[in-house]
Amino acid sequence: MAPQVKVEGWKVRGNRWCRFLPAHVQGYLVVMESVLAEELDEEEQLMRRHRKEKKELQAKIQGMKNAVPKNDKRRRKQLTEDVAKLEAEMEQKHKEELEQLKLNSKESKDKKAALEKEREERIAEAEIENLSGARHMESEKLAQILAARQLEIKQIPSDGHCMYRAIEDQLKEQKCSLTVAALRKQTAEYIQGHVEDFLPFLTNPNTGDMYTPEEFSKYCEDIVNTAAWGGQLELRALSHILQTPIEIIQADSPPIVVGEEYPKNPLILVYMRHAYGLGEHYNSVTQLVNTATENCS
Repeated sequence: MAPQVKVEGWKVRGNRWCRFLPAHVQGYLVVMESVLAEELDEEEQLMRRHRKEKKELQAKIQGMKNAVPKNDKRRRKQLTEDVAKLEAEMEQKHKEELEQLKLNSKESKDKKAALEKEREERIAEAEIENLSGARHMESEKLAQILAARQLEIKQIPSDGHCMYRAIEDQLKEQKCSLTVAALRKQTAEYIQGHVEDFLPFLTNPNTGDMYTPEEFSKYCEDIVNTAAWGGQLELRALSHILQTPIEIIQADSPPIVVGEEYPKNPLILVYMRHAYGLGEHYNSVTQLVNTATENCS
């Protein structure tokens, strides 16, 4: 059964699948919410302006009354007529503006209905993609692989630091505390100190040529100073820095272990190709929670 995405008015509120909606669907829903909000704002702004204009008119009328002596019957009569005229003109003006707003709103009903239909279709497509697309299939395979080892995925934010954050999380399990910043700094220093081991694997994406010394230096600087994504080379460097094997579990390939020469329990990462719309991602793992056992205890 497809997981349900709950919709409150035009505000989308989903279960755990909602954050996996494709970026284009999320963006589309945000736009549609803003369209309705804008229309509601127009009505509220009009009503607010009408209230302000009525208040200003009453102040003007009061000033006109104060300017005419009570015993001047001729001017008081004219004042009454002027006040009635002003109030009638404002009432007519406000009535016409409200009718125009309603007319505009009526004309947009078909458009909103079409938008609503398209919104529902896109949510349905996203649900199908979640259940039958590459992302869901990958998640299901990984869950089975990990469950066989009494493990499950521990989600890591997709912010460019995911590989380092996953390593940081795994190190905490081994009572070792190293921050992402420290891991990045040590990785860059190790790569810079072992140029011959890493430079042959770094090529300019535009030319295909091996990095120049300047490009290599910039690559290392980016490791430290930016959210540059870490991959196989950085994992190799980290395994030597930590003198610990690092195992990378994948859905469609056997696990990869870097640093097998170190006789320690490996740090375990999960590599996902389809986790997010932006591309590849690393997660950590944790011990599998047996829900049935917990509920019985």
